[in-house]
Amino acid sequence: MITPYDWQEGMGHRAEYVESRLKAGTPVLVVSIEAGILAFTVRRHAHKIYEIYDRLLLGAIGQQSDVEQIRVSAIDFSHQEGFQRSEDDVTIQRVVNALSQPLKRAFADFNTSPFVFRGLFAEVGDTPKDDSIFLLDYDGDFSTLSRRGYLAGDQDTADRLKTSLGELDLDKLDPDTAIKHLKKIWSEAVSPDEKRIFDALTENLCPEIALLARQPNGEERFLLL
Repeated sequence: MITPYDWQEGMGHRAEYVESRLKAGTPVLVVSIEAGILAFTVRRHAHKIYEIYDRLLLGAIGQQSDVEQIRVSAIDFSHQEGFQRSEDDVTIQRVVNALSQPLKRAFADFNTSPFVFRGLFAEVGDTPKDDSIFLLDYDGDFSTLSRRGYLAGDQDTADRLKTSLGELDLDKLDPDTAIKHLKKIWSEAVSPDEKRIFDALTENLCPEIALLARQPNGEERFLLL
């Protein structure tokens, strides 16, 4: 018979397992500026920033197979909603709500492995005030963020990102200037003691930057920069 203590201890072990796997993930940053929602990260091979649907974006860290499963589920749900309802009914909040339950069930089921996943889901609106950013974690818990979002593999890095992003005046940033700031913030979060510049830290890595344009010039709203 499993006691409440055994269950709580088991959940703690599962959380420790996922957190240990997430530590290797490099930060993902998302900011809402006048031009749209800008997502910034650095990767080695697999992509970490994805288009989910028109106006919707996902940035993620974690085990690649788990990230891919969540990405595909988000796309499938969005297209199903758009077909059964309308494109206007496909919101990032509905997507996050739909994904939250499977994550929660997998995390609480001791017969399966939990998802090694942490993601930022964003939706661009008519103005920066209308933008939506959600943080969805491996246990199914999610929260809303205001114009700034970040993913990190450990709490110290997350705290540094929160402080630095909070100091940005987003209303005065164009995409090029925002990227320069995000490079500096990323570097200081990853290497706070060594003070190494971005190019040195990413010598064998590839920057990945995407803009979810507020007013696209053509049909494509999701732009890889």
